[in-house]
Amino acid sequence: MQEEIFISGRNIPNIDPVLQVWHFPISLYLFLGGMAAGIIFFASLFTIMRKEKDFPTTVKGAMIVAVIAISIGLMALMYDLTHMFYAWQLYTTIRLESPMSWGAWVLLIVSILSFLWVFSYSTEIFPKWDWKFDWLKKFQAYLIKNRRTMAMVMLPLAVILGIYTGILLSAFNARPLWNNPILGPLFLTSGLSTGAASIILFSKNHFEKHLLTQIDLALIILELGLIIHLLMGMAAGSAVQIEAMQVLVNGEFTVMFFVFVVILGLIFPATLEGAELMGFKVPSVIPALLILMGGLIFRMVMVEAGQITRYLY
Repeated sequence: MQEEIFISGRNIPNIDPVLQVWHFPISLYLFLGGMAAGIIFFASLFTIMRKEKDFPTTVKGAMIVAVIAISIGLMALMYDLTHMFYAWQLYTTIRLESPMSWGAWVLLIVSILSFLWVFSYSTEIFPKWDWKFDWLKKFQAYLIKNRRTMAMVMLPLAVILGIYTGILLSAFNARPLWNNPILGPLFLTSGLSTGAASIILFSKNHFEKHLLTQIDLALIILELGLIIHLLMGMAAGSAVQIEAMQVLVNGEFTVMFFVFVVILGLIFPATLEGAELMGFKVPSVIPALLILMGGLIFRMVMVEAGQITRYLY
């Protein structure tokens, strides 16, 4: 009798259970998209509140960072696409049940409005710049007149963009680490925090930096609460969810998650921001850079760790 050995293909990398693997370009795209959403949110909010003069960096200079972030994020996304020349087909239809359809349309609209927003402030940001064509000057004057209207449109779109970066992952039912309703609010909160940190990094206005530091500290506390809720919810879940949680708390991503995200990316900068608000001299660049580092590594961990969690039948 001839003995035969049957080998399951369940754990063959890149074959089962996935055909394509997401790596750093997707993590970078999610990070830059969330950060841009945070900057756009605050710029729109302060414009609607008519506080532009109190927050000059937020409504002017930081929006340039948002435009650059969106551009680089889109390039990272296009780089990751296998058939990038067919990406335009996303805009031939609208599927309300598809997170990718929502993300594609919202990202397109936000990108256009962000460019127009920066264009409306171009003469203030670059005083020596002179548009040679009269129609461009008239168009800029029209945009300046309608900034609050643009802000009212951009504010909800910024929220959708920020939460979409988490919903994009949570929509994957086959990945227990991703398939969690907390990811949407968690990624939105993280995006708002990294957006505030970006503004603090470039701002030279004391009042602006002080208020945004207070906001950022509150966002970090909220983010820590959502992370605790995420882990506790998975710990109280099924065996598959508990196994997926182990990747973060007792697996190959534990050090990256707890050391670089939770401690260095959240708790330590929160402590520095709290000390700064209490009157201690703390260089604001340090907590801002730590928050940005933590936000990027958080997305790297979630993207990479989520792909190795799976349901076994």
